[in-house]
Amino acid sequence: MAREIKTIATNKKAYHDYFVDETFEAGIVLTGTEVKSLRENKTNLRDSFATIRKGEVWLHGVHISPYSHGNRSNVEPDRIRKLLLRKAEIRYLIGKTKERGYTLVPLKLYTSPGNLVKVEIGLARGKKLYDKRESIAERDHKRDVERALKERTRGE
Repeated sequence: MAREIKTIATNKKAYHDYFVDETFEAGIVLTGTEVKSLRENKTNLRDSFATIRKGEVWLHGVHISPYSHGNRSNVEPDRIRKLLLRKAEIRYLIGKTKERGYTLVPLKLYTSPGNLVKVEIGLARGKKLYDKRESIAERDHKRDVERALKERTRGE
């Protein structure tokens, strides 16, 4: 029996604020009560980011609420968590983040088929205000076209 990938949380704001050039799948170091809390979908990726220190990638600003049935083993909700990537990927990310304007942003938190929690991080460049307006206009135009097509097919 194959297990499916279940999305726990997405960072919709990331696609609004950044151009995502590349994505990477990373494991995340969690405690048992954090995993149980994630299964209850009690997390928030907004305003989170990743940094690289001493050859390791760390995730900041991810809020995982304490487990509802937890006890003293619950940990701080906003603690810094370690991401697990291959050494070659970390070296590549170090080189890219040294370039001006690149940052690491978590895009999605999900469970993999092996029941492990994974994070999809993106190598991203910040958008300017006019880029955001362009994205909004493009999205509105696409929605109008789809609406017109739907109306047209409904009339037939």
